[in-house]
Amino acid sequence: MSTRQGLRWAGTERGAISVFLAVLVPGLLLIIGLAVDGGAKVAATQRANAIADEAARAGGQALDVSAALAGQIRVDPAAAVAAAQDYLDRNDVQGAVTVVDGDTLQVTTTISEPTSFLGLIGISTLTVEGSGTADLITDSSGGTGP
Repeated sequence: MSTRQGLRWAGTERGAISVFLAVLVPGLLLIIGLAVDGGAKVAATQRANAIADEAARAGGQALDVSAALAGQIRVDPAAAVAAAQDYLDRNDVQGAVTVVDGDTLQVTTTISEPTSFLGLIGISTLTVEGSGTADLITDSSGGTGP
């Protein structure tokens, strides 16, 4: 093989690595973005659930004062909703608090988490929801238990 033929053969491969990198780099960025922002979404979901659980617990501790003075342990549903909503407000989290069947406090939260890498493809925030419940225990036996 002459030197001239070797140079001609090498010229046919010119730019092949550029095309390879042009295809590979965006794919790698997408995979990295999914891993990083997916981890952030999981963490935000755990935070949303934890805040919802804590808000429900805070609401479940709102005792009916007049019933407590009479010797009965009972949760005031309106005060429970207010206490849970106050907990959400103190943590700057959007959410809804409801009393279900008169004896269960249900809290749902919504958190928006900004993305790091997925903004490159137009996804700037990830929104997650969390939920938590607490039983509104009533003890009409005067606290003596079963």
